[in-house]
Amino acid sequence: MTTSTALLLADLAGVAVFAASGASAAVAKRLDLFGVVFVGFVAALGGGIVRDLVIDEVPPLAFADWRYAGTAAVTAAAIFWLHPQFARLRTTVLVLDAAGLGLFTVAGTLKALDARVPAVGACLIGMITAIGGGLVRDLLTGEIPVVLRREIYAVASLVGSIVVVLLHGLGHTGPIPLTVAVVLVFGVRLVALRRRWSAPVATVRPPRTGLSGPPPE
Repeated sequence: MTTSTALLLADLAGVAVFAASGASAAVAKRLDLFGVVFVGFVAALGGGIVRDLVIDEVPPLAFADWRYAGTAAVTAAAIFWLHPQFARLRTTVLVLDAAGLGLFTVAGTLKALDARVPAVGACLIGMITAIGGGLVRDLLTGEIPVVLRREIYAVASLVGSIVVVLLHGLGHTGPIPLTVAVVLVFGVRLVALRRRWSAPVATVRPPRTGLSGPPPE
């Protein structure tokens, strides 16, 4: 399997997973069929559109290749009709989102490297590709975006991007090393959720309401 084929498969798999994640979140909010498909579509393709615009690939693949839009729409519609089988929607959304995070991190980083973006930029583009869809999904469903909370989310994606860049630099670009990178991001995200790992949060002291000491004469 060539690198381009592996990249395409990883990209389409990420689209399907994020579309399912977005559609599941929309079903939980009791949106209609159009709303579910729209949220799934935007959640699946939002990060990739940003990625393509950043690396100056116009039009973005989401619009130029029907397989991307078709995969997102079909997956989201399938989730709408099959959602009764998802007894625990919240758990399903979190697991699918973690899988999409790993797949999009690897695909986005590889595409940036293929466009000859330097290592640091490729890491950032890989992270943006991965978190963009979830960010839009949460905004559309009225939730505080996961990436802005205390949870380990963008950090897990960034770690995965760094691993992909290192593997690429060492010449390991086959399916097995890339699968390891996907599993790493997926695992870190799930372990962080289960163990409630979080990034530090600034402690804000309440403002004083009065002056200390005796009043001036």
